[in-house]
Amino acid sequence: MSTVTQLFKSPATDIWKVIEDGWLYPGWVVGASRIRAVDDQWPQVGSKLHHSVGSWPFLIDDSTSVTAMEAGRKLELLARGWPMGEAKVLITLEDLGGSQCRVSIAEDAVRGPGKVVPKALRDPMISVRNRETLRRLELMAAGGAGRTN
Repeated sequence: MSTVTQLFKSPATDIWKVIEDGWLYPGWVVGASRIRAVDDQWPQVGSKLHHSVGSWPFLIDDSTSVTAMEAGRKLELLARGWPMGEAKVLITLEDLGGSQCRVSIAEDAVRGPGKVVPKALRDPMISVRNRETLRRLELMAAGGAGRTN
């Protein structure tokens, strides 16, 4: 799996608030264009985000489901974007105290055409995308996304 890690200047609770609001997903996940629906149980195991990937008008409707979760610490997803395929994604948060948190995203293709791309080519592409995903996630958390007043 390709893994990217970043130190955030926000507490883990603020990061988790963004992650647990499924409607915010396209704001921080590179490639996600829009959310069509979010299961009421999100981000519980088995729940789904119904999203579109790509750029208008070339959008693909699919879903991402939760395969494992530890609230505030870990979210494991099966992200679908057929006909491109499916990927396993693991997001982990390590609270460092105060206003710091270490966030990692590990991802790899598990089914479909993406799995055929050699790992030596696949990993750098995933890493670049996930570095930007982490940047967006940190900015959204710092800006108060996901918090209710």
